Amino acid sequence: MDHKSPLVDSKHRICVSQLDLPPRLLLGPGPSNYDSRVRHALSANEIGHLDPKFIDLMNETQELLRYVWQTDNPFTIPVSGTGSAAMEAAIANCVEPGDVVLVGVNGYFGERLCDMASIYGADVRRIEKSWGDVFTLDEIGEALEKHRPSLLGLIHAETATGAMQPMDGIGKLCREFKSLLLLDTVTSLGGVPVFLDRWHVDVAYSGSQKCLSCPPGIAPLTLGPRAIEKLNSRKTKVANWYLDMSLVGKYWGAERTYHHTAPVNMNFALREALRIIAEEGLENRWERHLTNSKALWEGLEEIGIGLHVDEDWRLPTLTTALVPDGVDAKAVIGYLLNNFNIEISGAFGPLAGKVWRIGLMGHNSRHENVLLLIAALKEALKAA
Repeated sequence: MDHKSPLVDSKHRICVSQLDLPPRLLLGPGPSNYDSRVRHALSANEIGHLDPKFIDLMNETQELLRYVWQTDNPFTIPVSGTGSAAMEAAIANCVEPGDVVLVGVNGYFGERLCDMASIYGADVRRIEKSWGDVFTLDEIGEALEKHRPSLLGLIHAETATGAMQPMDGIGKLCREFKSLLLLDTVTSLGGVPVFLDRWHVDVAYSGSQKCLSCPPGIAPLTLGPRAIEKLNSRKTKVANWYLDMSLVGKYWGAERTYHHTAPVNMNFALREALRIIAEEGLENRWERHLTNSKALWEGLEEIGIGLHVDEDWRLPTLTTALVPDGVDAKAVIGYLLNNFNIEISGAFGPLAGKVWRIGLMGHNSRHENVLLLIAALKEALKAA
């Protein structure tokens, strides 16, 4: 081996070229592009995860998350991991072996909740609708009465389908049946109205990379009083050391006891992304997402592209657009990427090849992006 060239030798070919990435406009199901302020925060000077300055920042981040979620839950933290880590933390801490867990399955992420709950020993029951539909209050009430679960899990914004679950009255029903209410807000938080306390949600989680417009790798999680009571009264230990919130909570709580090395700069980025939301104001942000999505829906229909989800429960942050007959969905996706640096996505499961998933999330929910995408799609459809 030539020790003067440690990066390359005869056995190992290691790429040493300069990183050079295209300027993609991310209009798929996530991640979204983020503001230059978030990028600046991400590159700020490093400090220790027990530094007094970082502890002050932790407090600010927690308070900003409570605002965006519209909750007063003391236990509101960013999990060190992606949205799936926060999803698993919600299940791991609130489910014990033998617990009856009822999951609303109307898309891919309901299926994932079922899988996670079964891994932790739950007796998983399902209430199902087709991909793109939502559950009525009566349907949920009947399922609660039949199964009497310890926890009901619902996806507020189903990323696989573009459907948004109406939440009015569900939390009150869960209290009547002594069930915890778990809500997936990965594709809704920061983009559409979310009122955890008003809806009586007991545990919720999200991701950083969608409507919060922060890089992936840090994930909000909140546990309400009833979820904390469940955690504290467990008969078995949480079967996941890293995601055991009785341990992690001591780091994010008053004790600030070491648990793991938090991703300090990711917390900087999340704090800045949340500050941007607070400066805009939640109501203004929700209205912006709805206005731009309506413009997208109208533009799609004008060029002959239908929409998969009924407008009554269509998600303003993620649109499922129907692929016209005779059009190769993947070819259009590739054309947009190669010719316009625009990313949209296909689908999976029952919707594979039938719809495109188009995201207008956070920083990317802008009228100019709608105009650009519609013009690019017109050209892509001709080419396809």
